[in-house]
Amino acid sequence: MDLEIAGNAALVTASSRGLGNASATALVREGVNVVINGRDAETLEAAAEELRAEAADGARVVPVVGDLTDEDDIVTLVETTVDEFGTIDHLVTSAGGPPSGTFLDTDDEDWYQAYDLLVMSVVRLVREAAEPLAADGGGTIVNITSRSVKEAIDSLVLSNAVRMSVIGLEKTLSKEFAPDVRVNAVLPGSHETSRIKELIEQGVERGDFENYEQGLEQWGSSNPLGRIGDPMELGNTVAFLSSPNSGFINGQSIVIDGGSGNANL
Repeated sequence: MDLEIAGNAALVTASSRGLGNASATALVREGVNVVINGRDAETLEAAAEELRAEAADGARVVPVVGDLTDEDDIVTLVETTVDEFGTIDHLVTSAGGPPSGTFLDTDDEDWYQAYDLLVMSVVRLVREAAEPLAADGGGTIVNITSRSVKEAIDSLVLSNAVRMSVIGLEKTLSKEFAPDVRVNAVLPGSHETSRIKELIEQGVERGDFENYEQGLEQWGSSNPLGRIGDPMELGNTVAFLSSPNSGFINGQSIVIDGGSGNANL
């Protein structure tokens, strides 16, 4: 399916690896020019090279090092995207997850850090990108959050509580920014990201699994589809939501977990 977004410009945060990287990959495969972001320059440049090898229709990939909790870095991200490509058609917000822990093990500093990373990064990105997103026919915003906003996950009190703010913001923006800008969110369950790979490899080292394949199978054993997700399955959904093919989808929070959750809605 031609998503009709070749030549567009996108900013994808936290995209040196994981689900942000998968989203950037899906976009460049459609010919979208992309600014990618991460905190480690070496990792980010390696990701940029991989993305350039995937790019269609001469799409460009520009890496920009930056910390999403730093307001100046966010301004630089948006300004660089506009300087490089002339505009921003698509904003995809992603951020690393906060540390795990129970409520009584979580102090005030943990809460403030999680809010700054997960919520204020989105607030600042949208504020800076709002004008170019609305120009020249409008654009899209896709917020990558977590299934935890639909169904609380044990020992993830920060993710369970704080990410809900992003969904409230997403729904509000879908009304305030319409019709020029459509705003949606994707709520991933377990996907075979580098973080999951590390956890499985650690399990192999501890003797929990005989090998990586057994560990991967066990991770997906409780999912109705019998596996965990491929990051590109989420990335392709992000690209679809960024395209005119999804033109009547707005203000939605789409769970991508293979059906593993128990929430009715």
